[in-house]
Amino acid sequence: MPLLLSIDTATEHASVCISDNEKVLAIEHSAEQNNHASFVQPAIKKILLSACCKLTETDAVAVTAGPGSYTGLRIGLTTAKGICYALNKPLILINTLEVLAWASINERKIDIGKPDATLLFCPMIDARRMEVFTALYNHELKILKEPEAIILDEKSFAEELKLQPIIFSGSGSQKYKSMVQHPNALYSSVIYHAGHLAYLAAHTFAKKDFADIAYCEPLYLKEFFTPSNPKKNIPN
Repeated sequence: MPLLLSIDTATEHASVCISDNEKVLAIEHSAEQNNHASFVQPAIKKILLSACCKLTETDAVAVTAGPGSYTGLRIGLTTAKGICYALNKPLILINTLEVLAWASINERKIDIGKPDATLLFCPMIDARRMEVFTALYNHELKILKEPEAIILDEKSFAEELKLQPIIFSGSGSQKYKSMVQHPNALYSSVIYHAGHLAYLAAHTFAKKDFADIAYCEPLYLKEFFTPSNPKKNIPN
């Protein structure tokens, strides 16, 4: 069974965990978005101590690759790359929206005791103003709409809601909830964490689907704000 280190600093909540395949051995959380950089390294040391293992014993490092906070994504990926370079470990990148969708799917599965094939899952990450990063998945985490940045309005996902219920989750879902009260629009307050990332990372590890440490980059979905390009930005 692979021993995995999972790192998530993509959104307002950060977390790291050590897992044996899908089983979380130790996990640490932080809700202070401005302190993600100072949180990660001490948290990694703490979970290693708690799990009675060494960083050199890990088989791979997983990290949320985006979308999300520009600064947060850089912190997570830089940390993960540094460990992988130093210890010659493989790197696993998982889309943040996929992790958030899995958190909702897993929550629903726990509630009813099995996956609910009648539902779709729509994670949303706040991207400022009325814009969100979002995608659409079925109950098996098969992607139905690719990740994208969209500006929400009353017509967003209107066609999909005519056909079946959708569970909306994440920091951006409250924007949608303020506009849409369709009977098929359901809302979850689930907060994903590195434990959810670890589950997906274990399956990715089994497929040996590793990232190129030298050339991989975060999935921003939007260009970063610069003075010469003032109309484009990414949430910090």
